[in-house]
Amino acid sequence: QVQLVESGGGSVQPGGSLRLSCAASGRTFSSYAVAWFRQTPGQEREFVATISGGRSTTYYTYYTDSVKGRFTISRDNAKNMVFLQMNTLKPEDTAVYFCAASRVVVGSGSPNDYDYWGQGTQVTVSS
Repeated sequence: QVQLVESGGGSVQPGGSLRLSCAASGRTFSSYAVAWFRQTPGQEREFVATISGGRSTTYYTYYTDSVKGRFTISRDNAKNMVFLQMNTLKPEDTAVYFCAASRVVVGSGSPNDYDYWGQGTQVTVSS
């Protein structure tokens, strides 16, 4: 069982930045694909970004179109951490952000493919 804990959420103005962190337990976490999803009340969980497991030279990253060029997903396997750097934030980025891990090396954009989930951290972007 892998346990994930998100942190780093908060309230920012449009155009601001936040860095979300996902702290993970588990000896095999470094091989797991990790993704960030977000969800607003009454909405389905939305894919944001994913990063593959394995060696850093083979990391694969993918982002949903709405965050490309603004968000960056990264990981530090030595610390069992995954990050989401969010720049140029927009009001529509407001959501609870979840990190999720899959036992496969390369993840997908489907929440059904992820086995472990954190509790989420709130991101609010408003004036």
